[in-house]
Amino acid sequence: MKDNTIRPFSMYFAIFGLMVLALGLAEIIVAITGGCFEVGPVILCDQEDFLLWRGVVLLSSGIFVLSAITDLSDIYQQAKLLVGNVMVWFVGGMSFLGMVLGSIPGPEDGAWINSMEGFIASYAGPYLPALLLLPFSLVPVAIFYRSIKAKDAHIGETNGF
Repeated sequence: MKDNTIRPFSMYFAIFGLMVLALGLAEIIVAITGGCFEVGPVILCDQEDFLLWRGVVLLSSGIFVLSAITDLSDIYQQAKLLVGNVMVWFVGGMSFLGMVLGSIPGPEDGAWINSMEGFIASYAGPYLPALLLLPFSLVPVAIFYRSIKAKDAHIGETNGF
């Protein structure tokens, strides 16, 4: 059975997939060429750990998302879309955890634990791309949940419940 409630969101997923693909490609290029690249709240720097790995995962995620938008009513395409978003969650979760754990220790010449002002100041930008993509990758979960609820309501109506 095909699900047509997800089809209107294909343009959102196309734009999201292109953004993920472009940011993954940019991370790979910066990792290979070296240097730092900062635009607005986004920073790409070769001094960070796992830059090439993050770039490959984001590039693959963008490919998964873009290949899934052909027929979003098909369950296999929805699975590809979800896999692409889960890949963003892995990289974004790793970036978020690194940011949180990096904010706890204090300065090298001072106390072991950061002050409250230093702790809060460590969350000021710039941010890694996967961290900014994280909220946008949660949209499929809401859409799939809404689709399942609509399908359950439809089954309840046809069975007399």
